Amino acid sequence: MAQVTNVGTVWNLPNYAGELFTADSLQTPLLSMIGGLSGGRQTTNFEFPTAVLYDYPEATQPEISEEASVTAPTASMAVRSQESNVVQIHQEVINLSYAKQSNTGRLAGLNTADLAESLADERAFQVQHKLVKIARDVEHSFINGKYQKSTGSSVANKTRGLLELCSGGTTIDAKGATLSKNLLQQIFRKMAAAGAYFSNMVMFLPAYQKQALSEIYATQFVGSTLFAPAERNVGGLNITEIETDFCRVGVCWNRFMPSDSILIADVAHIAPVFQAVPGKGVLFEEELAKTGAADKIQIYGQIGLAHGPAFLHASITGLADGTAIE
Repeated sequence: MAQVTNVGTVWNLPNYAGELFTADSLQTPLLSMIGGLSGGRQTTNFEFPTAVLYDYPEATQPEISEEASVTAPTASMAVRSQESNVVQIHQEVINLSYAKQSNTGRLAGLNTADLAESLADERAFQVQHKLVKIARDVEHSFINGKYQKSTGSSVANKTRGLLELCSGGTTIDAKGATLSKNLLQQIFRKMAAAGAYFSNMVMFLPAYQKQALSEIYATQFVGSTLFAPAERNVGGLNITEIETDFCRVGVCWNRFMPSDSILIADVAHIAPVFQAVPGKGVLFEEELAKTGAADKIQIYGQIGLAHGPAFLHASITGLADGTAIE
């Protein structure tokens, strides 16, 4: 629906009787799993480290004779490299006239006896709405964010999301194929070969891919009681965890995932990172300069994603997403 800009008044923010609803997602599962807007880590630099990496040489069988061992070989040392991400600014403003906040009893639309106005405090509603918007923007960014590091005051920091991280690491382009057990086996093999830790794995899927996954694994349980899954509903199956050769993987439907992709993330190594403003905190509400009979309030925070190294996670992109089905 439309958003009111500038000042909220009696006329552009009418009150209605009835229960409040929104069709937009209020759930941010990834953010909730890793600490929400009140957990995580803090930084005093907008750029922060996500991993310090080092390698071992390929394993070989040594061939050192007694004679050769008398003389020490050439020294060699492991070199480390650092990877990083950035926090990005989240800033929202509401501006409500005194008249708007005073007219709680003036109702627009259908009014029937005994119906009350749907909310009693316009300011509290708008602040809460902005906090949910920020949480939704954080969830979207943590999954879909495109990395950009500021090079000056006019260039915004943009935090790197997990799908972009995986694009330079463990990923499969399905090239329009339907999600299958074979594709899943391939991606888990690739993760094992890349060095994934498999500490606390969660698979995030959009609606179509979640149904496809349930269809893949439901066939194992038809007519079987021995291998029936722990979670099941009458008349159907809802797969919430799968067992692989390497680990157990939680399954989570996430509305912020692209329709053609799945993400497999090790949430044990992911955390939100907040940069505090001295004396104010990491996500705060404050009054802005008053120029008249209105309350102008901003909500401000600087938030980024500590995602660890790319080899911990994986993705499958380019899947058939059901859009061609009538």
